[in-house]
Amino acid sequence: MKIIILKEKLKEGISIVERISTKSLNLPILNNILIKTEKNFLNLISTDLEIGINWWSLAKIEEEGEITIPSKVFSSFINFLPNKPINLTLKNLNLKIDCENYHTSIIGASSEEFPIIPKVGKTEKISIQNKIFYQGLSQVVDIASSSMIKPEISGIYFLFQKNLITITATDSFRLGEKKIYLDPVNNINISKDYSFILPQRTAKEIINIFNEREGEMIIYFSPNQVLFENLFLETPHPEIQLVSRLIDGEYPSYQEIIPQKNETQITFNVNEFINQIKSAAIFSGKTNEIKLEIDPLKNKLILFSQDQNIGEYESSLNAKITGSPCKISFNYRFLLDGLLSIALSQGKNSEATLDLINSDKPGVLRPVDDNSYLYLIMPIKNN
Repeated sequence: MKIIILKEKLKEGISIVERISTKSLNLPILNNILIKTEKNFLNLISTDLEIGINWWSLAKIEEEGEITIPSKVFSSFINFLPNKPINLTLKNLNLKIDCENYHTSIIGASSEEFPIIPKVGKTEKISIQNKIFYQGLSQVVDIASSSMIKPEISGIYFLFQKNLITITATDSFRLGEKKIYLDPVNNINISKDYSFILPQRTAKEIINIFNEREGEMIIYFSPNQVLFENLFLETPHPEIQLVSRLIDGEYPSYQEIIPQKNETQITFNVNEFINQIKSAAIFSGKTNEIKLEIDPLKNKLILFSQDQNIGEYESSLNAKITGSPCKISFNYRFLLDGLLSIALSQGKNSEATLDLINSDKPGVLRPVDDNSYLYLIMPIKNN
């Protein structure tokens, strides 16, 4: 194998694939990156047996070949090199690296020892703009919570329909749902509806890897795996592929817990509410509780929190309020997360609504004039 590639391009690829190379005592090969050639492309591959990542770049391929190299050693050395062309030459199981006055040789391992990344068929697929997909996923990804009792809620639930992607996450105390509407003519090639539960870690890696990339994300379906792919802008060849296992199980039927009506609705400025919640949080105590009192006659939302060891806090927020008076308590962290998710997509100076029924029923946050996102939060019940 003999390859010439620019340092910055190689560094980019390593930074993507090394994210999942793990320190494994039982299977040391997982600490390595697989380096191989493919016609005019350099291909870097890594896996932890749950996620597999492929990255390609155009390079000058003088001799073909493949080898696996320890990820940490390879990455650390490449980072120190100048921004010049790098020569990679394979002799036996040694990868020789030359760049101007820098020369080294890294001992590798045979590519035959590297685990095979599962193949996913490419007949059933959906495509969506990268930016739209990662922004939607970002609004719910942090809600999921690890659970040995309910592994289903440890992941992110996806439902793919003819012109709609619905992304949902819950930890039993709150729930976020994001709907992304698609152009059915240009974006969809599926014969039926698909749904799966994606591990939260995979979802976070998708955001980290694809969030600043141009172009479209192509999603391919199979029973036990899912493939996310980004193509080069100049040629219809994959630039990045991420394959992930799926979580077995049935996702909870959450639609029935979303209130279909309200007794009280508060419309408010998101930024102002965020600031007041952050202030109230200082006095919220170990339970993180803040109390809300809704006064429709005065169009006031009153916030109160108290810590016996510190003191107490009270403030009011001007709001448009319809319906009945109400008093309710929330964990401020959960309430704040919902508002920050709305601010992420709408901007902090946008408006949102909080729909309430009574002090025992969940509240529902939504952006004003945007039905694509909702955030449900359970109240703290005071006996």
